[in-house]
Amino acid sequence: MQTFDYIVIGAGSAGCALSARLARAGRRVLLLEAGPADNHPYIHIPGTFIRVHGTRRTWMYRTEPEPFVNQRQVFIPQGRTLGGGSAVNAMIYIRGQAEDYDEWKASGCPGWGWDDVLPVFRRCEDNARLGGQFHGQAGPLKVSDPRHRHPLSEAFVSAAVQAGVPANDDFNGARQEGAGFYQTTTSQGRRASSAVSYLKPLRGDRRLTVLTETLATRLLFEGERVVGVEAVDSRGETVSYRASGEVIVSAGAIASPKLLMLSGIGPRAHLDELGIPVRLDLPGVGENFQDHLSASVYARIRTPDSLLGHDRGLRALGHGLKYLASRRGLLSSNVVESGAFVDATGCGRPDVQFHVVPALVGDIDRLPPEGHGVSINPCALRPRSRGRLRLKSADPQDEVALNANYLSDPEDMRTMVAGVKMARRILRAPALAAVVESMLLLPEEDDVPDQVFEDYVRKVAKTVFHPAGTCRMGQDRDAVVAPDLRVHGIKGLRVADASIMPTIVSGNTNAPSIMIGERCADFILAAQA
Repeated sequence: MQTFDYIVIGAGSAGCALSARLARAGRRVLLLEAGPADNHPYIHIPGTFIRVHGTRRTWMYRTEPEPFVNQRQVFIPQGRTLGGGSAVNAMIYIRGQAEDYDEWKASGCPGWGWDDVLPVFRRCEDNARLGGQFHGQAGPLKVSDPRHRHPLSEAFVSAAVQAGVPANDDFNGARQEGAGFYQTTTSQGRRASSAVSYLKPLRGDRRLTVLTETLATRLLFEGERVVGVEAVDSRGETVSYRASGEVIVSAGAIASPKLLMLSGIGPRAHLDELGIPVRLDLPGVGENFQDHLSASVYARIRTPDSLLGHDRGLRALGHGLKYLASRRGLLSSNVVESGAFVDATGCGRPDVQFHVVPALVGDIDRLPPEGHGVSINPCALRPRSRGRLRLKSADPQDEVALNANYLSDPEDMRTMVAGVKMARRILRAPALAAVVESMLLLPEEDDVPDQVFEDYVRKVAKTVFHPAGTCRMGQDRDAVVAPDLRVHGIKGLRVADASIMPTIVSGNTNAPSIMIGERCADFILAAQA
């Protein structure tokens, strides 16, 4: 059995950052990734990322039938390649709000307030434009402004300002509220995933061993200490690796609690039911599931100028040649170029985020409306609904049973409806009204009962791909990890990914996950100092 100082399970946003930091500090690190290498061009060309979804480089997780969204199963694609979600997402760089982290601190997580995490965000970042007290310009993670701005994206920003939303050219600065263009984790017109940013500079370094297509199936114990991991490699053979230091699970908010439960760490009654020997009765594993939900508001435009159809025939060839020659043009777009953060319900801070796509988009199980148009996607930032993840069997290859419980809290529906109404208001502002022919799937008039909007939300609601919270950090009985990310009651084991979030951040979760990986490295190295 090969022995390393540390084993990191999952080469996603957090896992790559964590592994690279430990290796640079002189530790021998094994990084295991269930999926293949990030060697497909669709990953690295920003405008083609959606073509990776549904391939072997994504986990196509899905919920059980959800009672509050018309019994629909909601699909939650997650990265299954080096870089994880950062290799298949829309590259939006958002940290969340300062209040998010101060609330973590107040909930029993000292060291996780905004003043604690901001220096880590700055240390991670290499921002092409912004500096000062909020941004770094010397870190490994490349952050830049979009190289392509679609006319519909520009029209949205102008229309939002006309509708009363302040303009904002830095959603990660002094205030999040406003409308503008997202900065992205891109560099020179290419995706800057955590694998590109953190792993690539260490290629060939003997301190870091990266194994792809290797699925961790259970943790190995000696007494109350985790000492290694058992996995299935690319040949289908069972292999084992040992850690002289610690094992860190960074497999994401669905796979991390799954691995803990498969290893006997979780709710005793559930593990007993499946015949899994209980190592530790830890009832919080798999609880506290949270995610961002959105509901597309559609409008058809008068001219065939949306993204739809631009990737066919001679036009597609032209876009490809322009991209190859200059790394600019349509293929350098992250597709979700513009957006906004608004206080839609009057709660005192932004509670809705808009992701704007200059095309009509559907979902995995639903075709988009026909024709050319724009999709404005309001997302409820701080959902109160909580779900639960459980195993379906003791077989590591089996799917999990995920009851997300989307919209089970009435306040979440109230926020979603407010976001839908705000989207319609923006569509009617002059900059968009000049190009919009008609709204789709909803009544043109506003004088309709809220039930109409609620029914619509239940019909079209979809995830923004931000599962979180299932290995919650805290110090109470139901918490899974302590503030230093050690699993309560088990030695030699930590969790570092979005699953440790007590409450989901107010925005996209990639940058916070990278920060979590960096902080985990800090904790490990400080413990040895």
